[in-house]
Amino acid sequence: MASIIVPASSILCSDNFSTNKTSSRHGSTHQVRPSLQPSSVIGKEVSVRSSTSKFSNPLVRNCSRRSRGSSFRCSAVDSPVLPSALLFDCDGVLVDTEKDGHRVSFNDTFAEKELGVTWDVDLYGELLKIGGGKERMTAYFNQTAWPEKAPKGEQERKEFIASLHKRKTELFMVLIEKKLLPLRPGVAKLIDQAFAKDVKVAVCSTSNEKAVSAIVSFLLGPERAAKIQIFAGDVVPRKKPDPAIYNLAATTLGVEPSRCVVVEDSGIGLAAAKAAGMTCIVTKSGYTADEDFANADAVFDCIGDPPEERFDFEFCTTLLQKQYV
Repeated sequence: MASIIVPASSILCSDNFSTNKTSSRHGSTHQVRPSLQPSSVIGKEVSVRSSTSKFSNPLVRNCSRRSRGSSFRCSAVDSPVLPSALLFDCDGVLVDTEKDGHRVSFNDTFAEKELGVTWDVDLYGELLKIGGGKERMTAYFNQTAWPEKAPKGEQERKEFIASLHKRKTELFMVLIEKKLLPLRPGVAKLIDQAFAKDVKVAVCSTSNEKAVSAIVSFLLGPERAAKIQIFAGDVVPRKKPDPAIYNLAATTLGVEPSRCVVVEDSGIGLAAAKAAGMTCIVTKSGYTADEDFANADAVFDCIGDPPEERFDFEFCTTLLQKQYV
């Protein structure tokens, strides 16, 4: 895999973009983020030589000196490989919803039904390792104990869980409609940049389809929502980390998985995207900051808006181009 050579003066040391790669010259490890020039950094392959080093463009191949003079001859110049689709997870990516959104709505539902159950912040963080709200409640009750008010039969318990999840979704949607949970920085910008290039945009989430649709509609606005396809909830039988939802998105959108760029925030989401054969950028969220993202193509703390921008659509294009060099 080719390294991208970046002038040392263009690198800002930060915890926002992790590369954990070793400099070929100095033998040291750096954490870097692009200085608002995303095309200068591709994923994790970053080498620092000196402030006089030239930027090695992955789109230009077979460049050599034509003679003893100072001019160069380039035998081939590739066109950028645009992503065919930009796919977002919802919770933790579009909005940091988990701690003060979904968790609160679960607890309010449990209180309404007088179940005697409360999920604190730490416990909910552990439960997030299970994809899907209904699956999360079922696993919790199976491991601890089913509430006294819960039915005993398997089918009746499925219906009981479904009713709890329906009410939880209603409470969560009230929070979204009141705009009490804002979009994460840079989300709207990145989506608009994709639309400007006629790139398809979709949201792929384990959350309830109504909740995801509410986030997209109320927080991104009706014009964007009309162009965003949503794959959510029980649209697939197996939740993340299974790649089913990303496979379905690629098939429905009519795109090759290898031409899709996914933005995720969790380890199970990353696993799903990579198992589907897609490029994946991680934007860490409140509950996932300490997860292992070694398999990600790039890791940031957020997408970001100027002047705190971490990456943009040009970076997504360059990251995808790396797969074709």
